[in-house]
Amino acid sequence: MRHQIAFRRLSRDPKHLKSLLRNLVGELVDHEFIRTTVPRAKELKRAADKAITCAKKGQTSRVQQLVYEQRLQHKLLYDIAPRYAEREGGYTRVLKVGPRQGDMAEMAIIELVGRPGEIRPVPLHKLSPKKQE
Repeated sequence: MRHQIAFRRLSRDPKHLKSLLRNLVGELVDHEFIRTTVPRAKELKRAADKAITCAKKGQTSRVQQLVYEQRLQHKLLYDIAPRYAEREGGYTRVLKVGPRQGDMAEMAIIELVGRPGEIRPVPLHKLSPKKQE
């Protein structure tokens, strides 16, 4: 069982893991979907959701800590965060796509929910407002 284990280490020391996640968050902000291994995608989901939440709150210094490049910080603060202003969480989606050719590592696509051209669009009945009785 996974008692008292906060996150996956991904076979890296803490500094390398932090750097890896920052780079993956930057790539996700830039392209709005990326293909990576399943454990990386699951950890990236946590980090990306934190970055988007901080951007929604307007915490620019925290966004600077989570994303390296200034143009990506700007995109996160002024393009992506307003898109999720009404959403309480769950900004990313992880879709498993099968094994990678060569080493058979399980691969996944992680994407921002509600982006134009998303792989699995949100059903229309979930977008419509709920009836008030």
